[in-house]
Amino acid sequence: MKDPTVRRRTTALAALCIAMFMTMLDNVIVNNALPRIGQQLHAGVSGLQWVVEGYSLVYAGLLLTGGTLGDRYGRARIFLAGLAVFTAGSAMAGLSWSIGLLTAARMVQGIGAALLTPGSLSIIGHLFTGERERARAIGLWSGVSALGLAIGPVLGGPLVEAFGWTGVFWVNVPVGLVGLVVAARSLPRIATTARRLDLPGLVLSGAGLGGLVYALVEGPNRGWTDTRVITCAALAAAALLAFVLVELRTAEPMLDLRLFRDRVFSGAVTGGFMVSFGMFGTSFFLPLLMQGVMGWSPSDAGLAGLPMTAMIVVASPLAGTLASRLGPRIPLVTGLALCAVALGGLSCYGARAHYTQYLWVLFTMGFGMGMTFTPVSVAVLRRVAPQQTGMASATINTLRELGGVVGVAALGAVLTGRLTANLAGALDRLGVPSDAGRRLADSVTSAGATGAERPAGLPPAVHDAVTGAFVDGLHFAMRCGAGAIALAAVLVAVLLSGDRPAGARLGEVPPGTGGQRPEPVRGLIRG
Repeated sequence: MKDPTVRRRTTALAALCIAMFMTMLDNVIVNNALPRIGQQLHAGVSGLQWVVEGYSLVYAGLLLTGGTLGDRYGRARIFLAGLAVFTAGSAMAGLSWSIGLLTAARMVQGIGAALLTPGSLSIIGHLFTGERERARAIGLWSGVSALGLAIGPVLGGPLVEAFGWTGVFWVNVPVGLVGLVVAARSLPRIATTARRLDLPGLVLSGAGLGGLVYALVEGPNRGWTDTRVITCAALAAAALLAFVLVELRTAEPMLDLRLFRDRVFSGAVTGGFMVSFGMFGTSFFLPLLMQGVMGWSPSDAGLAGLPMTAMIVVASPLAGTLASRLGPRIPLVTGLALCAVALGGLSCYGARAHYTQYLWVLFTMGFGMGMTFTPVSVAVLRRVAPQQTGMASATINTLRELGGVVGVAALGAVLTGRLTANLAGALDRLGVPSDAGRRLADSVTSAGATGAERPAGLPPAVHDAVTGAFVDGLHFAMRCGAGAIALAAVLVAVLLSGDRPAGARLGEVPPGTGGQRPEPVRGLIRG
């Protein structure tokens, strides 16, 4: 008979995985429902953008707050509260009869996700104290979380076709209720820390991160010189600068910035940022290539991504095993390198490529992504004291969210800039008047912020020029992304070269040092 303690830990891990799968799935599955939402709720492009952006803004802005509240009031308690809020927000979204109400419901979902996400990883660190069993648990948890992101486009289409657009929200309700019951019965009660709530930090971090995400999301659509984008970016920069100054002077900060003095911690979170940069950049480019260039349907494009999904599921537990035996450096750097190779390889294929030709790219990208999620979490949990795992988990997830937003915004801007320049030159060579050329370029670059739709009725030569400029812009953006990830792999390899033996944490004395604490980490963690 299985040990009751083992059974309880397994059940608790299942509850944590269920919750993370649901929140990660919700990040992407809503995209499949946007056309139906626009039709039935009479929403334009701006309204649909807020259905997506409302969630991201609140989620990114409140992640640090969620970690702090968990450390202060109990991680299991805040996790349960977050899961309840997320489930209620899903039901609210399913019942929405206007685009404004739906956007508000998405923000409620974002609040719930921000509360439950940081506590999830820190609870795993409490449940599984052995180095190897913790790495395996994090590997499973990371694989399930990544599966939610990867399988969203595959599930979204059938759900919308069978149940309408509300189906992508109602599917969360029974899952969330089951997760609540299982979690309430199995999650451990972890001792809280007697610390004051850092209210100035909460306000400044929420305003700064939320404003930064808004500027990054709206910049490609409105233009980087738009008054609202510039104002929002400036206010976000001021708020984040004030946040740093406040946290450095606060006795009990919500984010201990001294953690970043540790090279392994900094290397791990840099890896997490760049993984999201590559993953969301891929999720942005792959549909554009398949649907906008190769002519695939949305459903077929979603199914075509299944090899990448399968490799994420395979690689995540493997990465946990490797991280426990070899340390997080090797699997994390290997994963980043594979992501760079895959994104660069994707830039070699155009409109006439066959699926079997670039299938290796999907396998490589999926395996690389799967190899990175677990080592980031393992490295961070090894470097912080138990009372700071909520803070550390929130930091990881905040930078991951920002990495995804920056990836789409930066690479999207590269695509748009290259496309506009090439198209203007091509149209000038074809003798198209400059005013007409500018209007055509604007219509291509602003089509759903993707450029994937072409104006109808174009002469063959002009149509070929548009397609050629679009493909060239896609390829250039992919290569820029691949180069950025490759540089990050080198940086992470250097930073993680200082990792200490398994089980050593910041503020603790590792074996083999003669009882002396290493100078670089002295005083980072308060006892």
